[in-house]
Amino acid sequence: MALLLEVTGTPKPGNVDRAHDHDDLRFEHFVTGAVGALPGLRLAAGSDGERDGDDRANVGNAFERAVAGMSQQAGGNTQFGALLAVVPLVRAAADGDLSPAGVEAVATATTVEDAADFYRAFEHVDVAVEDPPDGMEPLDVRRGAAAVPALRERGLTLFDVMERSADRDGLAREWVGGFERSFHAADRLRDTEGPVPDRAARVFLELLADEPDTFVAVNHGEATAERVTAQAADALDGERDPWALADELVAEGVNPGTTADLVAAGLFVALRRGLEL
Repeated sequence: MALLLEVTGTPKPGNVDRAHDHDDLRFEHFVTGAVGALPGLRLAAGSDGERDGDDRANVGNAFERAVAGMSQQAGGNTQFGALLAVVPLVRAAADGDLSPAGVEAVATATTVEDAADFYRAFEHVDVAVEDPPDGMEPLDVRRGAAAVPALRERGLTLFDVMERSADRDGLAREWVGGFERSFHAADRLRDTEGPVPDRAARVFLELLADEPDTFVAVNHGEATAERVTAQAADALDGERDPWALADELVAEGVNPGTTADLVAAGLFVALRRGLEL
């Protein structure tokens, strides 16, 4: 439900939503991707009918399965980042502790096999990522399963992988920082008034105005990411029309995808904490 509600929020400048499509990535692809991810999310919750208790799928396997299901639509990568944020939250909720401490416990308990499954997920869709730092080339996520022997040789867990990317990736920072912005988004979604999709659009603008989007930085450079953050702040202050900004960013092909991923994570937490529809 969180994935579906995220894409219905509009305007979320630069994002696909019910009023804005990119040339090769459309609203229908996100709706289909959200539904396709469900089996993996059920694995994360231990509610797939196959596993329960200590025999649940590990976080990495649940994530890989969710991405595999999400990828079964014509648009390609719709919710890779959102699932990376939501899956550990689903597991924390299933463990009975959907809190920063609870999801931190999930993240730090990940294993080398979780990391291997995370790498395998990159074989399902193309994901925009930066080149790895010096010395990390064998661990380039774009290698997919081919990087798994290097992971095992170095004994890197999924949490370790996220730590090594946290300085330049917003979702990795969530993983190593107790999902701070996701929980903040959840609080704002509950505090804001109006239909939930409208709240999602408002919180998207707030998050984007607060911090440059790392997906924009990867694809268009840090200067563009900082410019978009300033434009979002202007839209929040009423100095710029958010609908016009949405049209402009879509025309440029600038998509603040990491910010949208955090809104999806916030929606999941808010729904679990009683946000009514």
